[in-house]
Amino acid sequence: MSNTADGSAQYSVAISEPSKASGMPEDAKELKHHRQDGKGFKNPWDSWQDFKFRWVIRLLWRRLNVGRPDTTPPTVPVQDPQFLPTRQTPQLRATWLGHACYLVEFPSGLRVLFDPVFTQRCSPFSWLGPSRYTKMPCQIADIPIIDAVVISHNHYDHMSHPTLLKIRELHPNAPFFVPLGNRSWFTACGIHNVTELDWWEERDMRLSPVGPNSDASIRGDIAARIGCLPCQHTSSRNLADRNATLWASWSVESGGKKRTSSDTGYRAVPELPDNVDDYDEEHTYPHCPAFKQIGDLRGPFDLGLIPIGAYYPRWFMSSMHANPFDSVNIFLDTRCKRALGMHWGTWVLTDEPVLEPPKLLKVALSRKNISEEGIFDVCDIGQSREIVS
Repeated sequence: MSNTADGSAQYSVAISEPSKASGMPEDAKELKHHRQDGKGFKNPWDSWQDFKFRWVIRLLWRRLNVGRPDTTPPTVPVQDPQFLPTRQTPQLRATWLGHACYLVEFPSGLRVLFDPVFTQRCSPFSWLGPSRYTKMPCQIADIPIIDAVVISHNHYDHMSHPTLLKIRELHPNAPFFVPLGNRSWFTACGIHNVTELDWWEERDMRLSPVGPNSDASIRGDIAARIGCLPCQHTSSRNLADRNATLWASWSVESGGKKRTSSDTGYRAVPELPDNVDDYDEEHTYPHCPAFKQIGDLRGPFDLGLIPIGAYYPRWFMSSMHANPFDSVNIFLDTRCKRALGMHWGTWVLTDEPVLEPPKLLKVALSRKNISEEGIFDVCDIGQSREIVS
């Protein structure tokens, strides 16, 4: 394959199974996250609690009576992104484009886009559903280089049909990496360069210059390893396909730099009074063991992109969305050297105040005696951070 979307870059893309696989748990081949009937997937841990219909009714009642969080400006600052015009960068560099979308620029020259959603609403409809309370920092056309797109799962705030079609138009040969079961949706949309992976599977990707005008020719071939990893979440695009496709966290390693990301929960917390801290010593709820496995077997990571928002009410959201105290534990379990927060600041999906996540993140870090500035941080939408090793 070749990519000529930016009018100058010309290179081929090859994707293959690695000659030597990275570490994985001894029981990974048992596929405990696959449903026994072969019709979908599940979270195989005690840290997960399945949703109950009465919870949904209670949540709807709560929202009718309590209302939604205040999104009156100013909220999260939005900057115009400053993407690098070439493939040259001395450090790993990440630009937050809202919610769970980051463009990560690797020192090898690789450019990877994660969970892009460039629409006003995260919804199957253009006229109904959660609408942005912070503006889009840019358009897909403003991103000069996209070598690969990584999708965590098929929820509308992570997998956007209009956005992915635009990427296909502008970067027609950029490969898409998706969790198991999602390929058919992409091919139905006319996107065929899709690599579908199960947890703990990985692929090697190599970009090779084929023309004299390619920036990639400055560095020669660009190699990367992309791994699909576990997380605790769900999937659905409609009322009839719940958990029919897999959800995943991902790792990308290129040029000696490695990063990981996920949209995930960490523990299942029952309903408690509002003034009770579920991390008090008396509350020993089980947590998801997958992140410790990821850290032990695939870590350490130079950068983690870790969710910090969409967590309240806790009794409803804790299984599938981490709060900042969970987020810091995920950071430690996965052995990340640095982390940036995501999954906040864009749409009102839950009931916590929209500016609360970074405030609680500071509290959570202090409880773990993590005081060094920038170890686990947040940034403005559109802002880039260089990860200095």
